[in-house]
Amino acid sequence: MREIVIGAAQMGPNQKADSREAIVARMLALLEEAARAGCTLVVYPELALTTFFPRWYMEDQAEVDGWFETEMPNAATRPLFDRARDLGIAISFGYAELTPDGHHFNTQILTDRQANIIAKYRKTHLPGHSEYDTERAFQHLEKRYFEPGDTGFPVWRTQDAVVGMMICNDRRWPESYRVMGLQGVELVILGYNTPSVNSQDSREGEDKRLYHSELSMTAGAYQNATWVVGVAKAGDEDGHPLMGGSIIVDPNGYVVERAKTTGDELLVHACDMDLSVFGKETIFDFKRHRRIEHYGLIASQTGVVVKV
Repeated sequence: MREIVIGAAQMGPNQKADSREAIVARMLALLEEAARAGCTLVVYPELALTTFFPRWYMEDQAEVDGWFETEMPNAATRPLFDRARDLGIAISFGYAELTPDGHHFNTQILTDRQANIIAKYRKTHLPGHSEYDTERAFQHLEKRYFEPGDTGFPVWRTQDAVVGMMICNDRRWPESYRVMGLQGVELVILGYNTPSVNSQDSREGEDKRLYHSELSMTAGAYQNATWVVGVAKAGDEDGHPLMGGSIIVDPNGYVVERAKTTGDELLVHACDMDLSVFGKETIFDFKRHRRIEHYGLIASQTGVVVKV
């Protein structure tokens, strides 16, 4: 058995006025809880160190850059890395990354159990818009503040498993899972910050959004015979509610752990990576069953072209 005891560390809201240090203190508390539960990997949400700042329209680039991290670890996050090393727990979390050459990415990292960063993923599918939208109930300006990721969807071997990452909106795109599935992924870890209401359609409330979030992750898990761990930042951030719905999904698409709150909450599950083997060798044996001669449009075309 290749077992990883995973802690899905859902976080409650980060307010605009909260310091990085105060937020990291909460992350540390979840890490300590995970250690008591025997976890060897803890996964935190997207943009774990800040509020979901793309809801705010900003024109001053210096103000924007204040939400970004220029190095990792840094002074604020060093205690998290140090304690993870002491406990022998790998960690993964998302943050806004400003590179030395001036690029802005929505990023997630993964460490080994010695707190060395061994993997970095940059969000591919950026939702939202780039200019102020008077028709929306609130703004979602990821396309303004971030560039599309330049990493693609790589996988890494760690803790005797093949691990990949994605972030938030990536979970809604089957291509995200399939590219990693074709590399033998056994565990997909992802963080998200998802508003409880659709800014363009108020009829789509939290129940429907939770359903679609779970549908995306369970389908991705099943169709690629992989564990999926989806971790939310949730609750009311400065008057803007984010939904929870953190889950751990097994390689057959079944939810084995589900968050009950919209606050700081740890889900724990002993995930046997060998559970992915059966699906990969039978119904989703890609080598035997895929017919790539018919899939050309997927990689050659973005929008819909009606030819009839």
